[in-house]
Amino acid sequence: MSYSVGQVAGFAGVTVRTLHHYDDIGLLVPSERSRAGHRRYGDADLDRLQQILFYRELGFPLEEIAALLDDPDADPQAHLRRQHDLLTARIEKLQKMAAAVEHAMEARSMGINLTPEEKFEVFGEHDPDQYEDEVRERWGDTDAYRQSRQRTASYTKEDWKQITDELDALHRRVADLLAAGTPADSAEAMDAAEEHRLFITRAYYDCGHEMHTCLGEMYVADPRFTEMYDRIRPGLAAYLRDAIVANAARHTA
Repeated sequence: MSYSVGQVAGFAGVTVRTLHHYDDIGLLVPSERSRAGHRRYGDADLDRLQQILFYRELGFPLEEIAALLDDPDADPQAHLRRQHDLLTARIEKLQKMAAAVEHAMEARSMGINLTPEEKFEVFGEHDPDQYEDEVRERWGDTDAYRQSRQRTASYTKEDWKQITDELDALHRRVADLLAAGTPADSAEAMDAAEEHRLFITRAYYDCGHEMHTCLGEMYVADPRFTEMYDRIRPGLAAYLRDAIVANAARHTA
């Protein structure tokens, strides 16, 4: 059975002009002609066209496609293996591209739409996007995560600087209490812990005392948080955790 050029164009989703061009350059010469001299394509021609379009989709120039298809040492199985390898590589590349686009979308949805220079100016060596994948995996399904994303979506560089300065001042205040030997369950330390909880509620998400206590435990359990706080003053992570626990007990008793 054979097919007209119009039928083949419809099958393959190409133009008749494209098929004429492939014929003119010898890339796809129809195996038959009608009595009137019109092109007629057989099943073998359609198979070759399928391979041509596959390689074209991957960006191969027509000359290289012709060399591949006319290689006397390549059998149909070899073509299939080559196409499978090329498809696998293409899929991996597209997956990486999709992941990169997804990451960019997430970064924008978090509201940290700052240039690298602005990020360094506001956050110093700490990159707020560094642990975004981990944060999303651990808390992505929570109301707190969604609320934080919504609130920070409109933050400007000045907003982030104000938030960072306020949190730094609060950390220094708690560190001074620790240095002075003030007990973690003292009124001063518990008041500082309550201010810390209200800061989170105001800047990011509604943080109740139970959630605040969980955060305090994380400051000690996660060595990254412990290192960050203890770099301000040794023992600060545990001290802040104890103050948070005492403050929660004070408000829930």
